[in-house]
Amino acid sequence: MSTVVDLAYSVEGSGPPLFLIHGVGASRHSWDGLLPHLRSDFRCIAYDHRGHGRSSTPPPPYSLDQLVDDLEALRVELGIERAHFAGHSLGGMVAPAYAHRYPERVASLGIFSTAAFRTPEDNAKVHQFVTTMRTEGVKGVLGILKERWFTPEFAAAHPDLIERRLQYVQAMDPEVYISTFQIYARTEMASWLCEIRQPSLVLTGEHDVSCNPALNRQIAAALPHAELVVLPRLRHSILLEAPDQVAPPMLSFLRRQIAAHPTPALARTTGAPL
Repeated sequence: MSTVVDLAYSVEGSGPPLFLIHGVGASRHSWDGLLPHLRSDFRCIAYDHRGHGRSSTPPPPYSLDQLVDDLEALRVELGIERAHFAGHSLGGMVAPAYAHRYPERVASLGIFSTAAFRTPEDNAKVHQFVTTMRTEGVKGVLGILKERWFTPEFAAAHPDLIERRLQYVQAMDPEVYISTFQIYARTEMASWLCEIRQPSLVLTGEHDVSCNPALNRQIAAALPHAELVVLPRLRHSILLEAPDQVAPPMLSFLRRQIAAHPTPALARTTGAPL
């Protein structure tokens, strides 16, 4: 196991533990809109990836294995034997990668707005995006990110939220952002998704360009025990734009897993939530 970092995390609610894993250039606060829906049923553990939010920042480059190591270290620190895991975007790669390595620790998976089974054209586009960030800087792609993340209607109605989100990305160490984005760009789950046995909810937005329904249909088909939900009209940032639309299918799925296979509650929490 690689050297892990000091992760900032928050714990809210009571019930079976649920780890919430954010995407590239985001933070645990990505899940804030969903917490009011989840915390009456679950002990929600949201945390910041290395180099993000208030977690420590070891020198990049980073790897998917390191992000899985970080999550396992947090699970051990919190004394949790088994939990539910949900991840968005890059988090939707970390969660199944964690389940692949530690299947006995995972009760169910939420795989939201992520990608697998990319075509050669898809791969060329995502790697070109990394090249653009390298040559023009992260600031040079903010307009593209805004267009990919949010619907025009939401962006027009919530300019302050959009500006805060873009400023957060711009304020990050660019090497950390690019290194973390490269994990998302380089990870291909197609060869091992069939080995994930846990019940899984695969969910994406109808108009998500990079994590589109076609790719998510293949993800759901590859997983032995999966169901697919496509949220109409939405793009990539479903957690920020539409938590009220994400919550019903997520809660329905999780409650069915609890009814079928109750999981242990959070054993203990060490340290003060940040």
